Amino acid sequence: MGSGFPDDAKIRAILMDRIDARRRGVGLVVGVIDQDGHRIIGYGKVDKGDHRIPDGDTLFEIGSVTKTFTSLLLADMAERGEISLHDPAAKHLPVGVTLPTRGGKQITLFDLATHTSGLPAMPSNFDPGDLANPFGDYSIDRLYQFVTSHVLSRDIGTTYQYSNLGVGLLGHILELRTGLDYETLVRQRITGPLGMASTAINLPPALTARLARGHDQGLRPVRNWTLAALAGAGALRSTANDLVRFMAAELGFVEISLGRAMSAQLRPRRPTDTKNMETALGWFVVKTPTREVAFHGGGTAGYQSFLGIDLARRMGVVVLGNAFAMNGVGDIGFHLITGSPLAQDNRPVRIALGAAALERYVGRYRVLPTAVLSITREADRLFAQLVIDGAEQQRSAYELHPDAPDHFYWDADDTEISFQVGPDGRVTGLVAHRYGRDTQGIRLA
Repeated sequence: MGSGFPDDAKIRAILMDRIDARRRGVGLVVGVIDQDGHRIIGYGKVDKGDHRIPDGDTLFEIGSVTKTFTSLLLADMAERGEISLHDPAAKHLPVGVTLPTRGGKQITLFDLATHTSGLPAMPSNFDPGDLANPFGDYSIDRLYQFVTSHVLSRDIGTTYQYSNLGVGLLGHILELRTGLDYETLVRQRITGPLGMASTAINLPPALTARLARGHDQGLRPVRNWTLAALAGAGALRSTANDLVRFMAAELGFVEISLGRAMSAQLRPRRPTDTKNMETALGWFVVKTPTREVAFHGGGTAGYQSFLGIDLARRMGVVVLGNAFAMNGVGDIGFHLITGSPLAQDNRPVRIALGAAALERYVGRYRVLPTAVLSITREADRLFAQLVIDGAEQQRSAYELHPDAPDHFYWDADDTEISFQVGPDGRVTGLVAHRYGRDTQGIRLA
């Protein structure tokens, strides 16, 4: 390709470093497209216990990249005259369901699509019964209960606040307007016309067989998410091949009826709280002195995704990974499409401790009156997991990395753990340093 993407070997080297050296993933797939064609590069595994290399047909949860599809549906319906971007959102809700107002203004569909509705990131009545699948039991009734009673604390149409709730509500309104469920609506209006046969929510056996296993930040397997009421915010699964087809349409390489709607998505803009970044309909647009790049990222408990397009240079990139990891995929996408530097690990240099040395730390440590920190070992790797007393669900497990004897850190945030050792060499407790605060943990028998 002559328009600026690195060759396959250089892209694969980035993926190898991310997975093998930094342990930031299990499997990664990159798709790039420009005027010369497209390429797919995969590295790693579809599952820690499955040595198949992920490729263009491997499915991943794409999380919030789904929002670009939701807003494309909105733009397409507006182009067809079925709906108006500036319709009050409440107009399309059932009788008895209201939306909050502020300063005499109503929330519009455009406000929902651009994260400027004043609604919060998540509803306050979001209380998962299953932490491993947190959106699975959030119902339409609970959504209606929240929006009907909520009082806005921000002005409508002027203040940016990223909102899964807002775009999830938008997707539901489009369902109501068409009488179709979200998945069917996406299939009929977008993925069907584009030939994206591997993009779906509910997977038949043939697609399930190609779904990569998700992993948490400790690279441990996690369950897949289901989103019911808020499907438009992040329910889709897809492949690199399908998303390359999607970008081909966005870049004008194929003539489709959605072309006008795709262009319309990027015209209206509102500012965000990040310098040189605006929000369009379902896309964020980063401006540099020489170009604009429209992008969106996504993440669920076990996956990360990135989609970016440079319309002027007619380039697009997709990055998919089956682990939720810091510095996972977004910086790779920006690096490939803009040349920006890859993210660096600003953490201490790790040292190697063998399985026997790590075993002495294994145990349970009381860190709160109602919670213990469980330290476990898998071969030569140590993991920490917060366990709430009496709760069936546990928090995600994070890998601990040693940078000195008896001192570890984990990648989820800036947490450091120092193990305390008695005169007899036995580990008696720990101190967790997090957000400038120390928490003592006493080892339980």
